[in-house]
Amino acid sequence: MFAAATLEAASKAGVYAQLVEQARGLLAGERDRVANAANLSALVHDALPDLNWVGIYFFDGRELVVGPFQGKPACVRIALGKGVCGAAAATRQTLVVRDVHEFPGHIACDAASNSEIVVPIVGRDDALIGVWDVDSPKLDRFDDDDRAGMEALVRVYVESLG
Repeated sequence: MFAAATLEAASKAGVYAQLVEQARGLLAGERDRVANAANLSALVHDALPDLNWVGIYFFDGRELVVGPFQGKPACVRIALGKGVCGAAAATRQTLVVRDVHEFPGHIACDAASNSEIVVPIVGRDDALIGVWDVDSPKLDRFDDDDRAGMEALVRVYVESLG
């Protein structure tokens, strides 16, 4: 059975390094994308401070559809190019949004969210799997360390799928 250890590091990069190792252990041996998305969402939501929504939207070939998450009920479907999630999916670029209220076309699923980071999830065959979406009630919650850490967590997730 997996047990998450308390993250203790002198830097945010160090915390993410520990979290990546925990994610590898948690997802090891499991190939189901839904099960791994659920566990990764729970791990990150529990481990990092100042988050109010953590989860995955899966790409169904036409649009993003909500998958496993931690937080308040969410928007079910998001068109490519719409909002932060749709923009990250369409461009396949990580988006770090300091203030979501300043992002053109932001979709407010949770009015308490003020900042957001969205990482596209791209498979080994270069196919879009979906996006990893993390929201915070704090303005300017996410920085370059969060970008690198979240991208590393997404790589662990993609590796777990085989």
